[in-house]
Amino acid sequence: MMKTDEIVEELEEAARKMGREVRRERGDFGGGACRVGEQAVIVLNERHPPEAHLAVLAEALKGEADAVYLKPAVRAALEEAASDENAYAE
Repeated sequence: MMKTDEIVEELEEAARKMGREVRRERGDFGGGACRVGEQAVIVLNERHPPEAHLAVLAEALKGEADAVYLKPAVRAALEEAASDENAYAE
């Protein structure tokens, strides 16, 4: 079984393969997807645990994850996190 931080790393790499920049920042925010000019960006709060990063990535990649190969354990975690929407929202 993969650890949550390993799954997050795999999802970050998948997001990059889909042309999205992934940023880790500190601040008073929950994280999520946005656009900076023409660039699609996913922002993760460095202060949050890997489970929160997984939830943010799942929401940002929902419906698009079929565009890249994901290990079965990563895909299962993504689908589970996406179905448990807003579990870590602030």
